[in-house]
Amino acid sequence: MLKGKTVVLAVTGSIAAYKIANLARMLKKLHCNVSVLMTQNATNFINPITFESLTGEKCLIDTFDRNFEFSVEHVALAKRADVVLVAPASANVIGKIANGLADDMLTTTVMACPCKKIISPAMNHNMFHNPIVKDNIEKLRKFGYEIIAPDNGMLANGDMGDGRMPDEEVLLEYILKEIAFEKDLAGKKILITAGATRESIDPVRFITNHSSGKMGVALAKAAMHRGAEVTLVAAHTDVPLPMFVETISVKSAEDMFNAVTENMHSYDCIIKAAAVADYTPVTVADGKIKKSDSDMSVALKRTKDILAYLGENKKDGQFICGFSMETDNVLENSRKKLEKKNCDMICANSLRTQGAGFGTDTNIITLIKKDSETELPLLSKSEAAHRILTEIFETGK
Repeated sequence: MLKGKTVVLAVTGSIAAYKIANLARMLKKLHCNVSVLMTQNATNFINPITFESLTGEKCLIDTFDRNFEFSVEHVALAKRADVVLVAPASANVIGKIANGLADDMLTTTVMACPCKKIISPAMNHNMFHNPIVKDNIEKLRKFGYEIIAPDNGMLANGDMGDGRMPDEEVLLEYILKEIAFEKDLAGKKILITAGATRESIDPVRFITNHSSGKMGVALAKAAMHRGAEVTLVAAHTDVPLPMFVETISVKSAEDMFNAVTENMHSYDCIIKAAAVADYTPVTVADGKIKKSDSDMSVALKRTKDILAYLGENKKDGQFICGFSMETDNVLENSRKKLEKKNCDMICANSLRTQGAGFGTDTNIITLIKKDSETELPLLSKSEAAHRILTEIFETGK
């Protein structure tokens, strides 16, 4: 995913420095070039040899170290960097960078980098809330630095409070958002549904389906990585919801219908990837349908058809994409769905195909439009998500 990309990890003097070793390992597994800078204080918390072993590159500490490949190392590294992450970022280094001080290898290189720079503060609760530190952080924001808000939790001294650096998985997501993909969908607004709706029978039981939400979440994450402004309407999912995406949590099919249709015309594209429970429970009492009670016989009533409503009410230029999960006559039934619901594209797959269906990490999809059918091979759901988005935005209707 990050082949050919260079990430500079700038490590300052904080106990949280140990997390960056795992972050470096995670980046290398994604085939990224990783260079590590350390302040002298940081070497008291983690040995530079750790980073050199993980990255295969010299860990840079001393500005005047002559044992390196390039004539002016901080400038050469600055030219190669695609993104710089200062993590953990101490109050001292935040203050230096915010006020233009460059008195070591780390601050000198950060100053020389024209690429995006991300700061992850890590310090004591009172220090983080010190007005001088707050002012320096705001100054960095004004200069275009991205600030990762610290977590609230137990700090190194045992106190509870703000200032805890987020885990390395969170730091990685900030890097991926910045450099994993070209921002070819910048300026696009996309709404995506994901997960399985649940229709309550009573306080204990409900009707649902086997959808895990993996495909919808993969689509939301892929669109976000490519620069789109993404809203995810999420019912029950078996996977974590993506960062940097506006999420609307829903439970029932009616909840999802209302969330999707409320501002539907503000989106360039709507992708219905959620598996909606098609029926909602009602009860029969004295021959009349009323809200369910556990001691009455349960009947079923069809829920609102979200995809049909979108097709009937779409604005000019808006792209509506649905999913079709079939067991037989996949292409024929999916094409009928395309026409009946006035969609621009249907992503069709079969429950009977190995590697596709509910709960898997892979999918085999055929992209059906009015005048074309594109069969995709077995792909991860992330790869399939990117192929779907490319089909929508590059080939149009």
